[in-house]
Amino acid sequence: MARKNDDDNVTVVQQGVYPVPDIPIKDLLDSIPRHCFERSALRSGLYIVWDSFVIVCLYKAAAYLDSFVDPSTLSLPSPHLYTFARVAIWALYGFWAGLFATGLWVMGHECGHQAFSESKTINNTVGWIVHSALGVPYHAWRITHAKHHASTGHLTQDQVFVPSTRSELGLPPFDPAKEDILGSRVTEEVKRELWEALGDSPIGAVMGSASYLLGGWPAYIVMNSSGQKRYPKGTNHFDPSAPMFAPHHRGQIIASNVGILLWLVGIATSIYLKGFLEVFKVYLVPYLWVNHWLVLITFLQHTDPLLPHYRAPEHTFARGALATLDRNLLGDLGSVMAWIGSHATNGISETHVLHHVSSKIPHYHAWEASHALKKRLANAGIPMNGAPGGWAEVYRVFKECKFVEDEGDVVFFKNAYGLAKMRPQLPESSASDSGIEVEK
Repeated sequence: MARKNDDDNVTVVQQGVYPVPDIPIKDLLDSIPRHCFERSALRSGLYIVWDSFVIVCLYKAAAYLDSFVDPSTLSLPSPHLYTFARVAIWALYGFWAGLFATGLWVMGHECGHQAFSESKTINNTVGWIVHSALGVPYHAWRITHAKHHASTGHLTQDQVFVPSTRSELGLPPFDPAKEDILGSRVTEEVKRELWEALGDSPIGAVMGSASYLLGGWPAYIVMNSSGQKRYPKGTNHFDPSAPMFAPHHRGQIIASNVGILLWLVGIATSIYLKGFLEVFKVYLVPYLWVNHWLVLITFLQHTDPLLPHYRAPEHTFARGALATLDRNLLGDLGSVMAWIGSHATNGISETHVLHHVSSKIPHYHAWEASHALKKRLANAGIPMNGAPGGWAEVYRVFKECKFVEDEGDVVFFKNAYGLAKMRPQLPESSASDSGIEVEK
């Protein structure tokens, strides 16, 4: 809650306290039942079959309904309504097919974490096929995603959703006489300067968040947009010599590129044989929805005024893993849509904190493991559940998370006025550990 001090022309906000955890990763892993770490290629494969079956059924249903939208079988008062009806049918198909295709994306994601089966060969073969079919350079993404898990929330090592600092945005330098470094106190003069520099109109927030959802994934893969800022300009996931890859990754990056080339050839061939409109409504619209859900889910998992980001002196693997949020995808539309959202996307949004603690736990064990982990952390005071994931939440977070300060080892997002919702409470001691291998 913010209040204005009229005498000093200062706005003061009452902040929440984030207790920076000092829990060894072993303690977190020990709280999870042993059987949750078991992986089955057969059981995992059945989810791929199921998601694919649902998508085929959705296509058959859309094609069947489309066949009735004809003057000979359906009487409508205007010829334009036939076009509207067809567009509505295929738009609904695109939405639902995209949601379940996101579930397929998640299965490829599990392959990248070696959570699909006990066999690395099976994991990488299935992952390459599934992700290539969805336009994802499998190995390239797998390698950078492992680095993301190893350094989640690390301002100079994390790979994606890295906050911009005050200086990177060209904002007025921090003035301790006019504002608090933690964002609890800001003068009206500074608020006005920051607002003018950042811009935060409702229309701007809508346009900004919409463009982020629609173009964020290809922009990250092709241009490192929202990625690690220390990488040079031109860094992308298709260059075997890119700085995020080691020399021994070269063959894997080439294999990823071959998968993308085959994907593009498949799309081009389908357009030649079936026509652009057919390919667009059957495949490209769901594909765009997949990209949309991917950005929405991952953005909301890692971006919120409740979550800290760390610089090297205070970052540990466990702290980074816990600096994420679980959200009920589509939960803002009611309990039924929340169930559909979690079912269609295989729980990727609802069990994300657990996923960062141990990424090799398959999604069908993640619910039980997540419950056990949260039971262990019940008294830690760490926020782990965010508001339901949806478009309204993206808009809110986009408005509230503008920048972090250039100094401080534990920082929180500030809004367009320079105010932060949280402040850190550091433990008396800290221990560094990690549980992710990024070079294999």
